[in-house]
Amino acid sequence: MARYWPTLILAVLFAGLGLYLYFIEIPEQRTEVTTATQAKQILPFAEAQISALTVRSQSGEVILSQTLGHPWTITAPIQTDADQRQVQALVRALVMGKVSRLVETHPVSLTPFGLDHPSTVITLTAGDKQETLSIGDAGPLSSTLYVLRASDEAVLLTDLAPKDFLNKSLLSFRRKELLQFNQQEAERLRLTYPSTEIVLYAVDEKPKKKWKLRYPIEAEGDRIEVQALLFRLEDLKALAIVDQGPEREKLAPSLTKPKVKITLQSGGVEHVVRLFQPDPTSGEAFAQTSAEGPIYKISPSAIKDLTKDLFALQDKRLLGVDIGDIAMLSIKTREEQYVLIHDRNEWVLEDQPTEKLRQDVADLVVSRIVNLPAEERVLKQAGPLAPYGLVAPVAEFVATGKDGRIAGRLAMGNQVGGLVYAIGHRIPGIFQVRPDLLKQIPSRLALLGQGPRALP
Repeated sequence: MARYWPTLILAVLFAGLGLYLYFIEIPEQRTEVTTATQAKQILPFAEAQISALTVRSQSGEVILSQTLGHPWTITAPIQTDADQRQVQALVRALVMGKVSRLVETHPVSLTPFGLDHPSTVITLTAGDKQETLSIGDAGPLSSTLYVLRASDEAVLLTDLAPKDFLNKSLLSFRRKELLQFNQQEAERLRLTYPSTEIVLYAVDEKPKKKWKLRYPIEAEGDRIEVQALLFRLEDLKALAIVDQGPEREKLAPSLTKPKVKITLQSGGVEHVVRLFQPDPTSGEAFAQTSAEGPIYKISPSAIKDLTKDLFALQDKRLLGVDIGDIAMLSIKTREEQYVLIHDRNEWVLEDQPTEKLRQDVADLVVSRIVNLPAEERVLKQAGPLAPYGLVAPVAEFVATGKDGRIAGRLAMGNQVGGLVYAIGHRIPGIFQVRPDLLKQIPSRLALLGQGPRALP
């Protein structure tokens, strides 16, 4: 038994060492790490705890508040919506910011750090806690700032970036998007001009929502163009905001005839914005979302982006029929002439119905013909065709529907300036289209897999 005593003593010692490490040493180390981490933090509370924010700079004082589950709002000097990204970016920068060095506590002079007249003073409230930070000069390294923390009267060198805190004004924190809506819920769009208007409505179809023109004509809408218009409308931002006061009273009388009034129905809510450019030579443009509300100064390019004519918004695919509605497609060029029949989800040649075609080649050419859009309009109504090479077209495509009637037609003529003149079944008039299709028509042999494939 005596020979086991050394082993038992060592086991007891190791157990005691383990208990000491677990209950004393490791907790002390954790406390030291926590203390060191807290010492490096600028603020003593988390982002989620912050409920109020005051930013004071040379341009004035802005007071913001937030209640749990609600967005930030501006409460002074006016009551209005806040720019959530701007406010959250500032708060997050302070919460995530670190102290690079404790420069001095209870400093005798603040002048060396630019804190005698701080550029910005920020007060944050979190429950019953409050902290005030004064922003001074940039530090010796880029992206550093001197900060005076009021709670311990400490001058700190921080890793805060000057761009996040300098030159902040009321406009910086105001919501600058004129309209807030969900594109997926957009239902109706109306563009009202001084002499006409365009009305479109959304139709839920698989796989993607479609837009249709209701006025001044009943026609398919250009889905891509309408979506681009909605994106620009969603992205419409104020460069400056003119609230009630002398400046607005002076400006308002010149804003009587809008270039366009846009009315959007989305999610059952109607959004309205009017765009003005009283003097195009001045380089200024304005917008209003209500008659008595603020006047927004906007980029003049927004006027061009949001004033679209009927041609821009209607479906510009010239053939005039979708692939699923085609029973037969006649293809005629100077070199080739054949007819494709759509039979049981496959394409076959009318005069060689038993021959197996390359379906990928047939699908590609049919898709390109169906989806060829007009790029420019030459004439609104069809006139003499000879000057455009459309009496004897370079290429002609005729689609027959499942009811045996002609459902679509596209003819391509002379090429001028990189574009080809064309006429189609969908839109009246003469247009210019891209010439690529003329090089992409496969030969009969290519369709049969017996010759070179058409260019991609």
